[in-house]
Amino acid sequence: MTTAPSAPDAPSTTTDEPPRPSTPGPSRWAPLRPLVLRLHFYAGLLVAPFLLVAALTGFLYAASYQAEKIVYAHELTVPVGDTELPISRQVAAARKAHPEGTLAAVRPSPEADATTRVLLSGVKGVDAGHTLAVFVDPYTGKVRGSLEQYGSTGALPLRTWIDEFHRDLQLGENGRLYSELAASWLWVMAGGGLVLWFGRRRAQRKVRGTSGRRRTLGLHGTVGVWAAAGFFFLSATGLTWSTYAGANIDELRTSLGQATPSVSAAAAGEHAGHDSAAGTGGTEHGVGLDKILSAARAKGLGDPVEIVPPADASSTYVVKQVQRSWPEKQDSVAVDPATGEVTDTLRFADYPLLAKLTRWGIDAHTGVLFGLVNQIALMALALSLVLLIVWGYRMWWQRGRASAFGRPIPRGAWQQVPPQILVPCMAVIAVLGYFVPLLGIPLAVFIAVDVVLGEVAHRRGQRTYGRQVA
Repeated sequence: MTTAPSAPDAPSTTTDEPPRPSTPGPSRWAPLRPLVLRLHFYAGLLVAPFLLVAALTGFLYAASYQAEKIVYAHELTVPVGDTELPISRQVAAARKAHPEGTLAAVRPSPEADATTRVLLSGVKGVDAGHTLAVFVDPYTGKVRGSLEQYGSTGALPLRTWIDEFHRDLQLGENGRLYSELAASWLWVMAGGGLVLWFGRRRAQRKVRGTSGRRRTLGLHGTVGVWAAAGFFFLSATGLTWSTYAGANIDELRTSLGQATPSVSAAAAGEHAGHDSAAGTGGTEHGVGLDKILSAARAKGLGDPVEIVPPADASSTYVVKQVQRSWPEKQDSVAVDPATGEVTDTLRFADYPLLAKLTRWGIDAHTGVLFGLVNQIALMALALSLVLLIVWGYRMWWQRGRASAFGRPIPRGAWQQVPPQILVPCMAVIAVLGYFVPLLGIPLAVFIAVDVVLGEVAHRRGQRTYGRQVA
């Protein structure tokens, strides 16, 4: 529901909405409409280009899950055999082929036709924060290939590149500001569009039988209304792991006792420090991977799981479920490397409510919670956003009678809002701007610039009027 900016020399001076007769009930809210219209209009000027990039890259990311299965089919799948080899033998085969680096984790084959992933860290040529995934046939121990992997969802090079482009335009931490800016303003634009659309008379909302700018407005509004809930969701979940707003959200969750818990990886009492191989990059520590995995299975941890070796001589193995699709499997256990006994257990069912909602929200945002249906829904939302942006700019052009871009919404709308409405609104905006700085800072800058430009125009008008009188 974005609109677009305007050129100062456009011929049209009309506003986006025709005047409507006041009604007794909602009349006190009528002054807010021009203010919302102006905010919606200029939000398009500020955010639409960023949202367009986010929508296009988000569309590609949602499609990358299926593309990944096709591109890396040789590494990901194997013919189904009769008996799987012990996990220790599979890891040994991977380390024989790739002795470099340190064993970071193991993901046993989660399905009959899937390979086992042995993840190595500190491998030369692999980006920091990434691992080298070695794919092993669980039936024969044959290594089918190796690829760089990123993140908890196991993204391979194709999806990793698209993910990073969507998140930060391949510009690193500074590039993340673009996506946070888009997420910070998306809900504002969607909410403003809803207010404007439902504030119109019903007869003005129809698309069928209309033409020109009115038809474009009808399409823009109709699609925007249907997609608004999805935009609110994408905005909220996107902010949860953004740089600045995400840090504020994490701090708030922690203060409320709603942070995501983790299993304790500290080795128990007398066994702590007994495993001299731990933390040195050896293939196995203590009782070995087979007994570690068996101990986790005995606690009900079904596939898919990830086995993380001890970080040092005072740590345990951590075995955790990594299924992000519904129903989620996120249980985890700590297993003593010296005895093979489970020392701590954490169930996803015991997570605080906000931790669960955050997990579900992020997984739905990234397209893994409901699988292919989730990914198709995300692509539909991304396509809707692209169309809304295109229609917004088209309306701007048509507002100038298809010969030039239309003029902006007139200034001074806020002066018509009663104080009893304006003051609470300003307070809410101030609080939101504090917690979501890439909403608050650009909005403050826009208001300051707008006030200065208004004052300059006012003084020029006074000088012109004075010369005419003289």
